[in-house]
Amino acid sequence: MAPAVLDDAAIDRIMALLGEVPDPEIPVVSVTDLGIVRGIRAVPPAVMITPTYTGCPATLAIEASIRIALDAAGLRDVAVETVLSPPWTTDWISDGGRERLRAYGIAPPPKGAAARSFKAEPPAECPQCRSSRTQEVSRFGSTPCKALWRCLDCHEPFDRFKCH
Repeated sequence: MAPAVLDDAAIDRIMALLGEVPDPEIPVVSVTDLGIVRGIRAVPPAVMITPTYTGCPATLAIEASIRIALDAAGLRDVAVETVLSPPWTTDWISDGGRERLRAYGIAPPPKGAAARSFKAEPPAECPQCRSSRTQEVSRFGSTPCKALWRCLDCHEPFDRFKCH
């Protein structure tokens, strides 16, 4: 029996399907918006994912959600594989994902921030009022991949994805 092979149409279908799979911690963005889906391998068929950081507790939930979506679409022969290298970076968040995060109240890092030093990280832009007069309150936010910030103008607290 020949191994299953995905053609371009099947890969496009899977990517569209995954665009509807929400991140379990931030349901306004999909796993493709966050750049967690690295790609689709044609032979043997697999969805390649990279967690936002090694040891992310949401990884199992993400894998399960992807598996459920694939199975519901009749794609039981498509595996879900975790790839850790290269590590996930905030630069993989899509432009649409950045806007959805901002609208949800989470400050996404600016594009290219992952290439800069953590010590030279610019202030976060407040997702409420867009002020850049902000300060980090705690390196640990609502999840390990986010830090807690506050706006010095509107005084609202908010999470910011850590640049990496």
